Amino acid sequence: MIKVENLKKTFGPKVAVNGISFTVERGEVLGFLGPNGAGKSTSMRMITGFIPPTAGKVTVGGFDIAENPIAAKRLVGYLPENAPAYTDMTVYGFLDFVAELRGMRGDQRKKAIHRVVEMCFLESVLYQSVDTLSKGYRHRTCFAQSIIHDPDVLILDEPTDGLDPNQKHEVRTLIRRMGEKKAIIFSTHILEEVEAVCSRAMIIDRGQVVANGTPAELKQKSDIAGAVTLTVGGVTSAELSQKLAQISVAKRTAILKEGSSRVLARVFPRPDTVSGELARQVAEVAQREKWRLEELHTEEGRLDEVFRSITLPETVKEERK
Repeated sequence: MIKVENLKKTFGPKVAVNGISFTVERGEVLGFLGPNGAGKSTSMRMITGFIPPTAGKVTVGGFDIAENPIAAKRLVGYLPENAPAYTDMTVYGFLDFVAELRGMRGDQRKKAIHRVVEMCFLESVLYQSVDTLSKGYRHRTCFAQSIIHDPDVLILDEPTDGLDPNQKHEVRTLIRRMGEKKAIIFSTHILEEVEAVCSRAMIIDRGQVVANGTPAELKQKSDIAGAVTLTVGGVTSAELSQKLAQISVAKRTAILKEGSSRVLARVFPRPDTVSGELARQVAEVAQREKWRLEELHTEEGRLDEVFRSITLPETVKEERK
């Protein structure tokens, strides 16, 4: 549904997007991640045809966004960052206006407005002017305009920005449900949203794609992925480290916390260790040594750690070492 080929955008001497390429299929929700200034919003604006690329090509539903913009944009729903709207209109008036722009007439328009009002929980503010709305309700109103024509493609820039936890949950659930039938790209700084909603995630940094995969695949890039964390009572950290070092698939042991009665440690696996093997051997050592094992689990890896390791400048990484 979305195909991006070698997309590039420059603003004078500044390169905002530097030759990114990717595709998004129907039934896929792509999380667009990156630090501020990485090029996420600029990329989304080019995909929607809001700004032209300096180089490269975007096709939506088979239509080139530059050569056949009207046909391509009919397929797209777009929620820009900061949720812009006409503040002197009521919520109903704004949605009615957008539906008319989308070519809807009569009952079709009324049904479309009713559908998105219900989906976005706007009944209580339907006849308020947009400028009297809270940030959360204004954002919901702009989200509603992006889906009023039931588009096949959704481009959402920070769709949960300014929402309270309950509203965020509602929007995430809505995106996940719509993602079963549509092609969706949404940018976010909230990594838990990626795991909750996305079928795939892409990290962009300094205008280039630096990682692309499912949330589970990205978490495997984490330094702690596959490590075993355990809490043991009745043993010193020195003894614990000495015994765990004898495990054949253990690379190293880190003592995370030591108290008067228990030790919290993490054992890291050697490369190519079979999943579950390290945990099994750690448990065997604990049983053999008669340690009081209070906790043992294998780490999945953390997206926040992967994000930082990929996007932090090299000078900062060296300083933190």
